[in-house]
Amino acid sequence: MTVRPTVAVLAVVLRGDEILLVRRANPPDQGLWGYPGGRVEPGEAYLDAALRELNEETGIEANAPALLTVLDFIEHDTAGALAHHFAMIAVACRWRAGEGEAADDALETRWFGREEIAELGATASLRVGYLADLALSARVP
Repeated sequence: MTVRPTVAVLAVVLRGDEILLVRRANPPDQGLWGYPGGRVEPGEAYLDAALRELNEETGIEANAPALLTVLDFIEHDTAGALAHHFAMIAVACRWRAGEGEAADDALETRWFGREEIAELGATASLRVGYLADLALSARVP
């Protein structure tokens, strides 16, 4: 079986000095805190996908999406064969409305300060702190 990269988005939403995280309901990262997001649909622009996934998972409305970075998550099975490859496009978004209600792929939503994110440790997905730092330094206008 050939494994092809899956293109997905992460919506990194800022509200003042707070950042929105969701606790994931499904694999990958089931039960961990991370950013709302999911697969880019065929024919969908990645910026639109980030806003759509954000709204589907949390009910939050945002605007001003801007590319933060692209992260590769590549996993191999025990035999060394490629098992998964996700190309995750992280998009900074400016909060417009909504407090965040868990829906779709989210068990829970919460606004975090940067220090609180640092304290999540193993309960957070990989690179959550890194993306928080990028978003806070970018400050989407």
